[in-house]
Amino acid sequence: MWEEILKALPVAFSASLKFIFGPLGGYAVGLHLVTTIVATVTGMMASVVAFTFFGNWLRGKIINRFFSNRRRFTPNNRRVVQIWKKYGLAGVAFFTPLLLTPIGGTILAVAFGSPKERILIYMFISAAVWSAVFSVLVYTFGNTIIPEFMQN
Repeated sequence: MWEEILKALPVAFSASLKFIFGPLGGYAVGLHLVTTIVATVTGMMASVVAFTFFGNWLRGKIINRFFSNRRRFTPNNRRVVQIWKKYGLAGVAFFTPLLLTPIGGTILAVAFGSPKERILIYMFISAAVWSAVFSVLVYTFGNTIIPEFMQN
């Protein structure tokens, strides 16, 4: 049991940075499918909780200090606003594991002023669904889609 937990910790950490690394890492180290799903969800939710509750502080203390002279409205900013207006929090949560990182999706949701409880709920649902989908795909087709050096 302790061996499985020690294997799952780096998987959770990598999933907190980039979601797809969770299922790939779990498969690579030989974790059970359910353990990989739980570790991936745990990793993403660790980032989501941290940046939901400390995102404004980070933006105020760190980002504004080093990047205070940036232009406020760029084409990328406008594109993000259009995506937010079109899809809202549910869309951002849906696309976070696919296109964004857990950190990026959470910062986007916090920046637009979504309630913290809703961010946590939507991101948890998204993490649970996408973790199950990605993990099942990786564990089913792992031998054909993952390079030989990463396989068990």
